[in-house]
Amino acid sequence: MRAAILGGTGHIGSYLTPRLVEAGLSVVNVSRSQRQPYRPHPAWREVQQVALDRAAEEKSGTFGEKIAQLEPDVVIDLTCYLLESAQLLVEALRGRISHFLHCGTIWVHGLAIETPAKEEQPREPLEEYGCRKAAIEAYLLQEARRNRFPATILHPGHLVGVGWTPINPVGNFNPTVFSDLARGEEVMLPNLGRECLHHVHADDVAQAFVASLAHWSSAVGESFHVVSPAALTLCGYARAVARWFGHEARLKFLPWEQWKETVSEKDAQITWGHIAHSSNCSIQKAQRLIRYQPRYTSLEAIRESVYDQLAGQCTMGNPGTGARK
Repeated sequence: MRAAILGGTGHIGSYLTPRLVEAGLSVVNVSRSQRQPYRPHPAWREVQQVALDRAAEEKSGTFGEKIAQLEPDVVIDLTCYLLESAQLLVEALRGRISHFLHCGTIWVHGLAIETPAKEEQPREPLEEYGCRKAAIEAYLLQEARRNRFPATILHPGHLVGVGWTPINPVGNFNPTVFSDLARGEEVMLPNLGRECLHHVHADDVAQAFVASLAHWSSAVGESFHVVSPAALTLCGYARAVARWFGHEARLKFLPWEQWKETVSEKDAQITWGHIAHSSNCSIQKAQRLIRYQPRYTSLEAIRESVYDQLAGQCTMGNPGTGARK
């Protein structure tokens, strides 16, 4: 079986591409540039590399056909952020592939009525990114259920892994929060620190993609949350990190309007996005239908990344939610 992975050297792709090779697939990585993956692996020697600028090719109307010309059985799209991009690719691949897998995001959910949120709950995204991803999901599910296009959508949580800065206990990407907790210094949390974050190790996301391929009949026409077994509250997260370094966390709580004045505008915007969503998602459907079994808890995944970061070995990645740029 031949698989084309779009964005195979990105954070998820760096774990997924070797897994595909190990599963016995012939793999083509389609990327804009020949950048190095986040982690080395012998499997990369067996991967065919194809350089395509997706934006430029879509503008000229040739991207979908160029992917089809690679003659894949499976297409895994980790770089789609616009409905129009998905539509162009589906039309080019219709009737020519056996499985199409799209990387979504848990931010297709907005304010949850019940938690942990399940895939069946109505989509009420809060911001543009979530709206765009929800529109892509709705389109792909419609194509699968009405027109038999073999689509599956996987919604990762907040990505974690070596080489990537995790979302910290105040809901942004400022690495000094981890340093402060490690040194036993006071850390200020917004509100009462009860909002949730739902992380996932990138290798667990990769596992879910491969599991979807292995359970084709259960996966096609469905979307799945791909997160750790349980979300973290900001307060509980901060306390756990401090204990890694032999301290009890020294925490101060400020109402949002006061707290946002203590950080940069950029950090405040990122924090607001995460606490407004307060993500907490169920994995029961993925466990049942594709046998998804995450290896890492949220704290285990974060600890791996933080220890690497504090050791000075980490090259900071481009942070995001799911596959967000």
